[in-house]
Amino acid sequence: MREMIQASDMPELEMWGGAECTVARVGDRWGDQSHLSGHHDRDCDLQRFADLGFQAMRYPVLWERISPERPDLCDWTWTDRRLGALRDLGIRPIAGLLHHGSGPHHTSLLDPDFAAKLGDYAGRVAERYPWIADYTPVNEPLTTARFSALYGHWYPHHRDEGSFWTALVNQVDGVAHAMRAIRAVTPGARLIQTDDLGRTYATAPLFHQAGFDNLRRWAGWDLLFGRVVPGHPLWDRIAGFGLGARLDALATEPCPPDVIGVNHYLTSDRFLDHRLQRYPAHTHGANFEQRYADVEAVRVLEPAPGGLAGALREAWERYRTPLAVTEVHLGCTREEQLRWVGEAWDTARALRTEGVDLRAVTSWAVLGSCGWNTLLTSDGLYEPGLFDVSGAAPRPTALADAWRGLPDDAERHPVARAPGWWRRPTRLLYPPVRRPARFERSAPVLPSIAAAPPLLIYGAGGTLGQALARHCDARAIGHVVIERSATPGGEFGAALDRHRPWAVIDATGWTEPEKFEDRTATRRGLVVHDAAALARAADERGIPTLRFSSDLVFGATADRPRLENDPTMPDDAIGHALDAVERIVRALPGRHLIVRTGEPFDPGMDTGLAADIARALGAGRPFVAAGDDQVTPGFVPRIVDAALDLLIDGADGVWHLTHGEPLSTAALARAVARACGLDPALVEVVAGDAGQRPRAALGTAKGLTLGAIEDALGHFAWGRTRRIEAGERRAA
Repeated sequence: MREMIQASDMPELEMWGGAECTVARVGDRWGDQSHLSGHHDRDCDLQRFADLGFQAMRYPVLWERISPERPDLCDWTWTDRRLGALRDLGIRPIAGLLHHGSGPHHTSLLDPDFAAKLGDYAGRVAERYPWIADYTPVNEPLTTARFSALYGHWYPHHRDEGSFWTALVNQVDGVAHAMRAIRAVTPGARLIQTDDLGRTYATAPLFHQAGFDNLRRWAGWDLLFGRVVPGHPLWDRIAGFGLGARLDALATEPCPPDVIGVNHYLTSDRFLDHRLQRYPAHTHGANFEQRYADVEAVRVLEPAPGGLAGALREAWERYRTPLAVTEVHLGCTREEQLRWVGEAWDTARALRTEGVDLRAVTSWAVLGSCGWNTLLTSDGLYEPGLFDVSGAAPRPTALADAWRGLPDDAERHPVARAPGWWRRPTRLLYPPVRRPARFERSAPVLPSIAAAPPLLIYGAGGTLGQALARHCDARAIGHVVIERSATPGGEFGAALDRHRPWAVIDATGWTEPEKFEDRTATRRGLVVHDAAALARAADERGIPTLRFSSDLVFGATADRPRLENDPTMPDDAIGHALDAVERIVRALPGRHLIVRTGEPFDPGMDTGLAADIARALGAGRPFVAAGDDQVTPGFVPRIVDAALDLLIDGADGVWHLTHGEPLSTAALARAVARACGLDPALVEVVAGDAGQRPRAALGTAKGLTLGAIEDALGHFAWGRTRRIEAGERRAA
């Protein structure tokens, strides 16, 4: 048993990285994250990893990729090249042999020979790469057993407890077989064993379920340490499924990890509540005895659950074995991702001062991930990481700079200095429940963070400006709003010098075309003058800017979707004005971002194509729509969030934000009808001019999208319904 040690006696805290590399089997479909991210085909990614300063990388040497057909047939071509390059770049590989997978097609997690087969493969890896010292033969065996053999999401799709324990024991035994084979070649090889770790909390009627969950979470590590022997709380349960001899073998020849890898997410801590009426139906579940809601503990407990610090402390107190945070990732807006990264790093440092032997913090999903919103069961959303690979080439996000600067205590991005959503009162989505006093632990003392300069928004009176201010409030992005009345004659220098913003957003000029056309030439000219003056004033002070434009800079061209670098061809007053401002801004030497969108829609808008469609169909009137045109509508909340993320990333130049492929006005009208629960048959399809303003369709060469249009229209319909109901209540 290791005693507490001083932080000064520990090795330096390392920064590791990892590219999401899951090979998950769902039915007969195999999903390979290395192919989905493009990493399989980009050797140049390794230099990107080295430039970030990672000392080690969790890297795939996956069984399904190397030896998919039969054990004696291995293709090492890709790994020879990649692992050699990592070594040349000074990055230590942590070889992963199985990552949420069930092995090649000739085995599975329930195969009695699974462990021996994995051990055989591991020996081949070690013989090929005897210089590799760190291994994770199986990533998250407990989580994989749950998802594959208890919940049935992944192959072999079982849904019973016996299969779950069999899958877990097979994986743990596979780790032991793998490490014996590896150490026969490389005696000093280290086992870095990962799994998800959180705590389950519950109301009193569910204490037994929470207690079981909190015991089961340790099962994988306990098995490796040889602790699951008669008298262990899980012995009888596991042995009851015919696995007693396997438990004896693991206890007789344990394989304790050299480093325990803790993967903790904000969803890892759970709360179980028997009061179903307090929670939406999708949270409801059951055991064999009763039904309950299963929700993220951070969304209901007050004070908040122990989180990452709690998980690490518990793992240290249970095993007194060196720890590493082996996945740090948050699927959220960019500033929240930055806050989570900073808090994870600070937490690791703080726990080291308490004597917790914590060796590393790992940036996970460096290249992003695909489909985790569906648990890999179908095509899902792409979520960027330190790089966004949705375009033609990987683009660094703000996370890349954040990770690069952590070891040197570099100044953090202004938006990263506010508390994360999990630290703010708005985290509570359900009626709060008091966290039991026995779980009260003092939070680690984290370093104070310097005050941040604000974001400046010019023109918050319109639809876009109001949405920007709302989203900044919701995202805890400090901001100030100024209007033209505060800048006499369009002189912006004094305002910029007074507020010293980290960036400026110009939310003016993005308005309904008809209203703009109604203005006098003088007033239209002022819009261009003020936009140019603001951009120049910011540029002179080295302040980045964000400006919004639209498809109207392309006129009514309709032969194909227009990309960012296509020449502009405005044919009306607002198109010419937007184009004029764009040209001025693009000529400035600083960092300036221009976001173009198509026809905007939002529940709060009374104008626009989607609003016109919903109003007509809602009144039972037909809506005449062209079936042969192309439009690219944009949901304002998604536009705002994506634009803010790009601004935080330091992106510049022109970006088109769309929901993907264009659709005809008629197709949009039918989609609005379906989302709003209205009759699509009321949409009358015509060819050619149907009375809507002709607009060019937008495409993008940069990859970023606003998500599925159907999902956005669902939010539009929900918000519109709430707005109508609120109006009816006021009228009553």
